Amino acid sequence: MNFTFGRPASLIAFSLLAAAPAPRALAAQQDPAIVKTDKGSVRGVVHDGLREFKGIPYAAPPTGEHRWAMPQPARAWSGLLDATKYKSACPQAARYGIPEASEDEDCLYANVTAPWPGKADKRKRPVIVWIHGGAFVGGSSALYPLDHLARSGDAVVVSFNYRLGVFGFIAHPAFEPDHNGGYGLEDQRAALRWVKRNIAAFGGDPNNITVAGESAGGAGVCMHLLAPEETKGLYNKAIVQSAGCVTPLPTVAEGKEIGKKMSDLVDCKDESTALACLRKKPVKDLLDAGVTIAGGNIVTFLPVTGTKTVPLPGAEAIPQGKFVHVPVIMGGTRDELRLYVAYAIQAGLSVTKDNYVAELAQTYGKNADAIAAKYPLADYSSAPAALGTVWSDFRPDVGINNCIYLQTAKLLRKSVPVYEFVFADRNAPAVTTNPGFEMGAVHSSELPYLFPHFDNTRQIAGPDLQGGSKLVAEQMTAYWTSFAKTGRPVAGNGPTWPLFTADSDVMRFAPGETALFDASSAHKCGFWKSLYPSILTQ
Repeated sequence: MNFTFGRPASLIAFSLLAAAPAPRALAAQQDPAIVKTDKGSVRGVVHDGLREFKGIPYAAPPTGEHRWAMPQPARAWSGLLDATKYKSACPQAARYGIPEASEDEDCLYANVTAPWPGKADKRKRPVIVWIHGGAFVGGSSALYPLDHLARSGDAVVVSFNYRLGVFGFIAHPAFEPDHNGGYGLEDQRAALRWVKRNIAAFGGDPNNITVAGESAGGAGVCMHLLAPEETKGLYNKAIVQSAGCVTPLPTVAEGKEIGKKMSDLVDCKDESTALACLRKKPVKDLLDAGVTIAGGNIVTFLPVTGTKTVPLPGAEAIPQGKFVHVPVIMGGTRDELRLYVAYAIQAGLSVTKDNYVAELAQTYGKNADAIAAKYPLADYSSAPAALGTVWSDFRPDVGINNCIYLQTAKLLRKSVPVYEFVFADRNAPAVTTNPGFEMGAVHSSELPYLFPHFDNTRQIAGPDLQGGSKLVAEQMTAYWTSFAKTGRPVAGNGPTWPLFTADSDVMRFAPGETALFDASSAHKCGFWKSLYPSILTQ
């Protein structure tokens, strides 16, 4: 929360009595379920050594004139705001068999989980702010239970929703230029500012904030690192899971072409009136337009560069030192994009020994034959598994691959402390229906290790981790939360995790194999550098 002498004795006594709070008010002040924010008081719930608050507005609903505009302050309220239930996810279409969908634009809400030792204390706990993933078109904060990180790490943990897809990550000639295409990222920054102003009231340290995220959420962390004029001072450490900060991104001019396709589809073709026209369109019409534009492309809606929101792409900004200098944990999963091969197969794609090279050519063009020779089908259990491994090691068009993580880390380490990892537990719970080939440690499969029972739905009904996977989860939680506390990842039941100074300084997380290894060699990054030297420069 941004938070008489010389009078007759009888008047002094009266003043003291008048100033004393009524018993009910005093009880309310001591109620751990009530916290006063800068906009009003909220009532959450206290249970099992935690205080939980859900659905706190951090910005005004982005509706009407606020659609495709910078996030506006939330309105203040009187009385107690009920903060016991998650609010709606931001508008999104159902995708990849995930049942979550929404048409509700009133979605800019935050959630806070904080330890409660049974009585008030004055300790300032580290803060972890989690940004959800979902390919910039889906997901919500309600999918991630925050209690495990809060309890295990004695930390205050925050999550929130932000605008997605055509509402949050689309540019258009009619939108204001400074933040065109970046409204989802600007929502995230509004949430970070809310945390900075309010987290002390929940027992958090506003000067010890770690911003973290996975997939699109990890990319959001990257984009905040790349905008020092907008975000410096909002956080003190960063955790990037399954996102490469130096992935080539579209320019705002390229993003506008996607926006024009959208406005044409919903019959808002006149550029002079397009914004007013678009603001009147039903949410469903705009979501349908986004689905049509994207088709089967998983990277249609991306942050754009060339605005105040993201001034420069990471490959330019980081070597120039134009980023927020904080310690970073960075990495991803061993078999990242086997998940997207599975999605493609579920949508009707057939990957066989006969069309393996042709499928490689769809992504890598003239390099397909050389890649097929480096990744022969005989080395893999199936053609889809082989294709997924190739994609997971490196793709020039998607920031979800292991060589781009290493490239990012090698550039960052010249200026800041970096700790690099690969999640490699191939016994991780499945994240989609069985596609008929070996999945392994695919994209997002590490999430249940930090958020128990995560299953990409509000049911949070994923299975318990078994055997050695449980120890991996304990180690990861310890490393992540100690990093949030001190800037160094330490686990009493895990090996020493050194700074990333060489290819062999990468921590691999797998049952019985949690140890340092050479990630560059494992993912053939030298080979990929020979094919794409303009991207893999290090």
